[in-house]
Amino acid sequence: MIRPEAARTLHRWREALAGAALVLLGLYWVFGVGGLLYWIGFAVACAGAALVVAGFQRARFRSGGGGPGVVTVVEGRIGYFGPLSGGLADLEDLTQLVLDPTSYPPHWQLHRAGQPLLAIPLNAEGADQLFDAFASLPGMRTERMLREMQNAGAAPVVIWRAEHVRQTTLRLH
Repeated sequence: MIRPEAARTLHRWREALAGAALVLLGLYWVFGVGGLLYWIGFAVACAGAALVVAGFQRARFRSGGGGPGVVTVVEGRIGYFGPLSGGLADLEDLTQLVLDPTSYPPHWQLHRAGQPLLAIPLNAEGADQLFDAFASLPGMRTERMLREMQNAGAAPVVIWRAEHVRQTTLRLH
């Protein structure tokens, strides 16, 4: 009954839409019903607002699917199984996360000390799972990551670097 494009759009924004519904329900309880439901409605509206913010971030991170390979994230281990390459990377072993918009399709590059580079296309199946994995990296700025994903840059961009790597980087000035 629903066009496939509309279904994909609704699916992409599902968390934000659920949060908006919670906000509306909470506001109805606050202003429409009152009494004991006033405080519960206020809490539900606040939780819904938080879900809207998180939903917007997740929707901006999702770049579709249908790209080459499959991504899995299980207990801090990222797995990429592609047609030409693949591998596993533990989040705790990452030294650097780079977004390479010059590749086709654009890729995440996961750098690890003493290990080969793991390149994951942004549109690989299951790549939306990487949002939570990347957000758990210490010091990660998710808004910057999302902003860089929207820009069609001309060169790879370092999105995150481990603290111990930042401290050993030589400064020129």
